Amino acid sequence: MAVTGRVVLAATPLGDPGDASARLVQALATADVVAAEDTRRTRRLAGDLGVRIAGRIVSFYDAVEADRVGDLVAAARDGATVLVVSDAGMPTVSDPGFRLVRAAVDAGVPVSVLPGPSAVLAALAVSGLAVDRFCFEGFLPRRAGERAARVHELAAEPRTMVFFEAPHRLPATLAALAEGLGTGRPAAVCRELTKTYEEVRRGTLADLAAWAADGVRGEITVVVAGADAQEQREAAGLADPADWVEQVRVVEATGSTRKEAIAEVARRAGVPRREVYAAVVEAKNA
Repeated sequence: MAVTGRVVLAATPLGDPGDASARLVQALATADVVAAEDTRRTRRLAGDLGVRIAGRIVSFYDAVEADRVGDLVAAARDGATVLVVSDAGMPTVSDPGFRLVRAAVDAGVPVSVLPGPSAVLAALAVSGLAVDRFCFEGFLPRRAGERAARVHELAAEPRTMVFFEAPHRLPATLAALAEGLGTGRPAAVCRELTKTYEEVRRGTLADLAAWAADGVRGEITVVVAGADAQEQREAAGLADPADWVEQVRVVEATGSTRKEAIAEVARRAGVPRREVYAAVVEAKNA
């Protein structure tokens, strides 16, 4: 029997109710079930929009998501439209919803999306940093050691990086980013996007870490510039010709020819092959 219901993911305003789409307003009014990360905030949003939620509204936050998925998929299979909304922005993006989408897809239940506000794209656009290539890293680990390890993994990332962070953890996160990526790396902290006290603070990671040290309030999105060519070489241990020579030896030890090893190291270092070749010859003659 064909499934007549569906799961709908809907983006909600980051702060200003005026950013709600007409389709979100209609969906809130007509959905059979509204799965909300915070039912109180969703009811408040509906009130601000002049919408009466006629369907059943259920809480759908991290701690209960796994337990509620089965019932929501069953409701959709029985013909219900299940609307999924988070507190702000797009469900599933560091918010509940992924488990439901996965289960719905596996069960053959249609899943659709109502696009709209996104803190990731809003912060990226206003940051003043490169937007041609970017990656979203969500929340960094809470524990200092795990956080430092994750930042170390990103040291050579050439794309602009976007992070979410809680205000009380922002100083530690900015300090870890400055230590792991370099104090001079350009970045932006976007606070309370679309809200009354919206603020975008731009500067180096060192500057921003100092600014945040006394505490910052509000919803936070951090945007950090990607590594430039020199930073990529340093992160890969290929900052100078001596490193190139050593890496050529390492690659050769795997069975590659000298020519192949030079080409590979030149690619990693982002320099012409002739420069690596010259370094190898100089080291041999030294």
